[in-house]
Amino acid sequence: MNGSKVVTVFGGTGFLGRYAVSRFAKAGWHVRLAVRDRVQASFLTCCGDVGSVMPVFVDVSDKISIEQVIRGSSAVVNLIGILFEGGKQRFDYLHSELPGVIAEISQANDISSFVQVSAIGADVASPSRYGRSKGEGEAAVLGAFPSASVLRPSIVFGAEDDFFNRFDRMSAVSPFLPLVCGGVAKFQPVYVRDVAEAVLKCVQQPDVHGGHIYELGGPRVLSFRDCLDLLQKYNGRSRPYLVLPFSVAYLQAIFMELMPQPPLTRDQLKMLKKDNVVADTVRGFDEIGVSPVDVEVILPTYLEG
Repeated sequence: MNGSKVVTVFGGTGFLGRYAVSRFAKAGWHVRLAVRDRVQASFLTCCGDVGSVMPVFVDVSDKISIEQVIRGSSAVVNLIGILFEGGKQRFDYLHSELPGVIAEISQANDISSFVQVSAIGADVASPSRYGRSKGEGEAAVLGAFPSASVLRPSIVFGAEDDFFNRFDRMSAVSPFLPLVCGGVAKFQPVYVRDVAEAVLKCVQQPDVHGGHIYELGGPRVLSFRDCLDLLQKYNGRSRPYLVLPFSVAYLQAIFMELMPQPPLTRDQLKMLKKDNVVADTVRGFDEIGVSPVDVEVILPTYLEG
């Protein structure tokens, strides 16, 4: 492989990761896909020319394993993230500590560009453990690799998303849809392909985009209720809304957390107390050179009416 065109991607089998890997492959990069299970990741090998995407085993708890998968690359992208904790998947390590470890090893191996994908709401002072751990991870990355690009997307949507699709499935079986905390929390839904394009551009132009934090949101700010209105506009259903005050939602979340895939956690409720939108004082898509697509252009393509 040509070392000048090799990117190592951590978390490449996730929703955003799949699009980022595909975008790199189509742009002529060789993608080293750092994964726990090479067989399960094999579906991504068809994203580009034969051999352009190569799943490589990595143990993210072992620095030697991390270095082995990074060595020889010119760029590293970290997309590892979880929405809730379970088993060995913990915020403290995956969000707070691991990004800094990957960044430190990347710096030691003369990696030219590093991209850390975080989230809007990342803040070391956040009342949410998710938001706090994301903020700690950003600080660790920039401390170890000052020229890294940090991307904070709002709610990411697309054909395989876990936001609109989750409530679409719910509307198919439930007589109502829940308006958590009154449905007033604001989001700026961003198309997954636009975020993947931003990742590519930051990797390709580290001298331009490195050392900065970017918040990525779509063209429109929507309340949670607005999002559900759009959902029902395009899936052809009409379910009434059940308003869930914070106190009621909090009690429900206690029991939901016992589920293998909890639809809502107490920590996520804390995040809903703050709008998930792009800050005016932070760089965004304009500075990267990407024009985001409106949510209503994409939703009809994967929600059945």
